[in-house]
Amino acid sequence: MSSLERLLRSLVNCNVEFVIVGGLAATVHGAARPTYDIDIVYRRTSENIAALVDGLAPFKPYLRGAPPGLPFNWAPGTLGAGLNFTLSTTEGSIDLLGEVVGGGRYEDLLPSTIEADILGVRCRCVSLPKLIALKRAAGRPRDLDAVAELEALLEERDSCE
Repeated sequence: MSSLERLLRSLVNCNVEFVIVGGLAATVHGAARPTYDIDIVYRRTSENIAALVDGLAPFKPYLRGAPPGLPFNWAPGTLGAGLNFTLSTTEGSIDLLGEVVGGGRYEDLLPSTIEADILGVRCRCVSLPKLIALKRAAGRPRDLDAVAELEALLEERDSCE
């Protein structure tokens, strides 16, 4: 089992409500670019935040890029007080997004998702058209570079239907 699979499986087993976005979503839709982290948009209810904290706790989440030894309390109160967190874990990197540019919150994204087997784990992923919109809205050079490949995948998929 891969490290990212262990992270995903733990979130699903803890009944965390989330949607996969970013590079892993692109891979689900057939993109060739490798990705080494997980980006999720998570539901911001107190119950879901508690489940998310429980799901990631075994992997010792810590703020990615923060100096070692910086106090960081991985708890529902911490997650509830913030919105977006870029984390390192013993199993790899994960970005927790309370909302995403061009897509909004979990509830806003939900109608534009599909169920998919991702690394052997069944979970929700943004649709290809929504992923393209998210990449465009992010506007970073690496996201804009990915748009051309994603649009080609969408065109190929639509021509086969």
